[in-house]
This record gives sequence, C-alpha cells and structure tokens, in this order.
Amino acid sequence: MWLALLTLGGCRVGPDFVRPVPPPVATYTDSASGPSMSEDSARQHLAIGQPVALRWWEVFGSSDLNEVVTHAIASNQTLASAQANLAQAREVLLQARGQYYPQVDASANAEHERLSESSQSGRGTVSSLFSLGGTVSYPLDLFGGVRRHVEQQAALADDAHYQLAAAYLTVTGNSVAQAINIASLRLQIQAVDTILAGDQTNLDLVQLKLSAGKAAESDVLTARTQLETDRTQLPPLNQQLAAARHALSILVGRFPAEWSPPAFDLEQLTLASQLPVSVPSDLVHQRPDILAAESQLHAASAAIGVAAAQLYPSITLSGSLATEATSTSGLFEGPSVIWNLLSGLTAPLFHGGALKAEKRAAVDAYQAAFATYRETVLSAFQQVADVLNALDSDNQLVDAQHRALLASRASLELQRLSYEAGKSSLLQLLDAERSYQQARLGEAKAVAQRYQDVAQLAVAMGGGWWQAAESEWQGWGSGE
Repeated sequence: MWLALLTLGGCRVGPDFVRPVPPPVATYTDSASGPSMSEDSARQHLAIGQPVALRWWEVFGSSDLNEVVTHAIASNQTLASAQANLAQAREVLLQARGQYYPQVDASANAEHERLSESSQSGRGTVSSLFSLGGTVSYPLDLFGGVRRHVEQQAALADDAHYQLAAAYLTVTGNSVAQAINIASLRLQIQAVDTILAGDQTNLDLVQLKLSAGKAAESDVLTARTQLETDRTQLPPLNQQLAAARHALSILVGRFPAEWSPPAFDLEQLTLASQLPVSVPSDLVHQRPDILAAESQLHAASAAIGVAAAQLYPSITLSGSLATEATSTSGLFEGPSVIWNLLSGLTAPLFHGGALKAEKRAAVDAYQAAFATYRETVLSAFQQVADVLNALDSDNQLVDAQHRALLASRASLELQRLSYEAGKSSLLQLLDAERSYQQARLGEAKAVAQRYQDVAQLAVAMGGGWWQAAESEWQGWGSGE
C-alpha cells in the first residue's frame, strides 16, 4: 500500500509549461515600409545582434545626465514599490513551499473542575488536569496539487521580478526623455530669443526709414505687431520647460521645491554612432514586459494543475503525542503518555459540477493569458519597427531642416538689405522672417527628436537590465 502511495506521489496532473517559441520573423520591418536591419546611414549604424549596455544612457556623453539617472534608479518611488512587491511575492513563495514539509504544532491545556458532594453543604472536590503534547500532520501530495501551487507562486515571483525590471526600464527611459525634453525646450527658447532679436532689428530698421521719410507709420505698426506676436511663443515654452523639470524631479524622488535638474544642453550631448539592435529571437527573452507576460502565462498553466488536483482524492497523515497529569510536576513522571496515528482520505463525490467548472475556468484563464502574451510580443515588435523607421526619418529630417535654416537665413539677410535699400516691401521682409522662424524652431525640434528616438530604441531593446547583478537591482528604489 505504501509503495503504491509513494508511486502516486510522483504524479502531477495538469499541463507541464513550455515556453512559447520566438516569433518566426527575422526582421522588424519590411523593405517597403522602413529600413532593414542591415542598413546603415551616414551618421548612425545599426549594430545587429549587439546587446544594449546596462547603462545605455552613457552613450550621450553627459555627466549631468548620468548623475540624474543614477539618482532616479536609487530613489524613484515606483521602483521602491516594485521592490516591495517582489519581496512580498518571494515570501508568498516560501509560504507555499512550506507545504512540502510536515506541519508540527505544540499544545498545552489546563483544566480545573469542582464536583459538589451535596446541594445542602455546597462542599465538593476540586480536580485538576494538565496536558502537554504536540501534533504532526502531513498531506500526501499524490496528484501534485501542492507542487503545482508552488510552481504557480514561483511564476508569480518571476513576474514580480520582471515587473521590477520593467519599472527600471520605464524610470531610466523617462528620465532620459525628460532630460532631452528640457534641452530641447531650452534650445527652442533660445531660438525664439534669436527671432525676437531679429524682430527688434526689423522694427529699428523700419523706424529709421520712417524718420527718413521712406516708410509709413503703418509699416512701424506692422513690424511691432510681428515682434509682439512672436513674444507670445515664450510663455508656453517656459511653462513646458517648468513641467519637464518638475517631472524629472519626481522621477528622482524629490519635491520640485527642493531639487532642480541641471540645465541640459543638446549641444553637450553626443550622438551614438552605433545603435545596438537585438535580433527578434533575442528580444522576446530580453524585454521585461514580454517576460512578465510569459511568467503570467506560466502561472495560469500551473493554476490548471491546481484545479485538476482537486478532482482527485487527498490523503493526510497525522499523529499526536501528549502527556497528562493532575499536577504540572507530574507531566514528566509516570506512564501518562497518550498517542495516536491517523490517516484521513477525502475524495470529491458531488460538488454540483463546481470543481470541473473551476478547471475549465483555469483553462480559459490560460487562453486569455496566452492572448495577452501574444499581444505583448506584437506591441513590442511594433515599437521597435516604429523607432527604426523614426531613426531613418530623423537623419533625413535634420538634414532637410538644416538646409532650410541656411536658405531662410540667407533669404532674410537679403530681404533686410533689399528693404533698407527701398527695393522690397515690408511684407516681403516679414515673410522672410517667418520662414526663418519656422526653420529655426524646426531644426531645434528635429535634433531633439533624433536624440529621443535613440533613447527610445535602447528602451525598446530592453535597456540591458538583465546584465545587472542581483546586488545591483536589489538597490533599485532603495533610496541609497
């Protein structure tokens, strides 16, 4: 009999989890809609198969940026929350593993009883009984329900680990994005200041011509209107800059009133010449959102086994050992030992179909988790494809904006000379001014967007988090 029970103890009902195979694609985009993985440009090269560095933001060559991201990793509250969730999940896993071992409990009891001899005298005898002992119980995991439950909790602990990695990736990516955004807004503000200086030059020029009798008062009003209109661009930019600075303060776990980020400058950032791009089969094992979805799928698979085990009998072995005496000193004297051994079997006979429905629900939950996993993979590949196409467009856009800036600047200088010589109208001068204004702001935005997309590619590739030692990621969000 015991041999048969031990044989059954090696059985686990429910499916054994198998990791999903990587998607059967070799590239992220098709040749018709974007760059292939082997293409390179004059300024940047896609390093196929090269992993992203753990501290990927260091490619921008900014010590201020490195320091800010380091502070964010140490003090961000989202990371602190993810750390606590991971610690909780691991404790729950240890709790589940405790079911592998016998449960031993100690017990003690004291009773005092008075027996009355007669109702008239009210006298009686008092007796005492003390007992001390313990019980042991051990459920035989015949059909693997306990093991499937432990497997489920282990998968959920893995999920918490990957959620921490995802939080790390989000925090570092957002910190870099906000830093670049600050630099971009400062450059746009500088561009508007330059435009305003040009507007003032135009106004001074018109006023000189008015003094010489070569311009009308309406021309002065038109030039002044242009100056005041362009000034309206500054308040929104200043507001966006303040919001970006506040957002970065929160990312490093500080109040905006007590900490301000550095004055980032796009000209102080370097553009990486090589951009690491993982092959698709590696990406699904690097991105924490995909790995988290896979862990949730694993947990759903184990939950099927937990539900299936409830359809089968369960056996629990238990025993107790106790000693009893009428005084505490007598607990350890004499043959007052009581013991028993028990075995209990519970088999489901009729539950109104609830247990089978629970198993079917677990299967349905697995199907839902698999669909979520597939959607996560598809979204990840879409993000990579979008960023690769954006990087290809960025280089073209920056070049086009720079050429437009040079052309508009030359045109504006000629129009000023022409207007001063009386060969063109004020409207022609202002039209050239507007073209220069658009080109100046367009170049600032295009340069910033290229830096943003370089950062987004590193995030889309997984950010290199898996290269961190356990001692490193244990410090994420610790405040140290």
